Amino acid sequence: LSLFFLLAPWIFLLLIPAVTMRSFSEEQKLGTLELLQSKPLSAAALVMGKYFGAFVLVLIAVLPTTLYIATIYEMGITPGNLDTGLIWGSYGGLILLMAVYTAVGIFCSSLTQNQIVAFLGAILVCFVLYFGFESVSTLFSAGDSVLNVQNLGIKAHYERISLGVLDSRDLVYFLSLTAFFLFLSTKRLNRLKT
Repeated sequence: LSLFFLLAPWIFLLLIPAVTMRSFSEEQKLGTLELLQSKPLSAAALVMGKYFGAFVLVLIAVLPTTLYIATIYEMGITPGNLDTGLIWGSYGGLILLMAVYTAVGIFCSSLTQNQIVAFLGAILVCFVLYFGFESVSTLFSAGDSVLNVQNLGIKAHYERISLGVLDSRDLVYFLSLTAFFLFLSTKRLNRLKT
């Protein structure tokens, strides 16, 4: 399963922006966003509705991968010889990663009327958030500076959770990053309303 959890950020780098690219960009292009905004719903409610719709769709896409666990559990050399803490930690990290990627995709979709631009923008932002800080950290020679820059990116937090280490700092990082992009999406919708 380690290969699956190693490839998952790359797969979601393409899958989640593809799911979220039409969220608000198509609404803006077709003019139905004004209709949605005329309803007695706040911009935050619209953003959260689109966000949870896309997030649940991605969760449903990941659900069949739990068959891997059952298969490995039964077909291992010794049946049942699995590190369940590592597996559930990896799935927890995957869910938090999906939450951030979905929020980024919703935000990029709110910025433009073109869904392809929203797709490419979400891929770029997610890529920079995941791998960018890791690359920038190679420019530093001091150990503390390298670790501090790496901790700004998603990859360090995702890898720690994937090892089965549950740290509140990682949880706060993912939740605050998700909330930040949802907040930006709400501000963008409020700006479009005026």
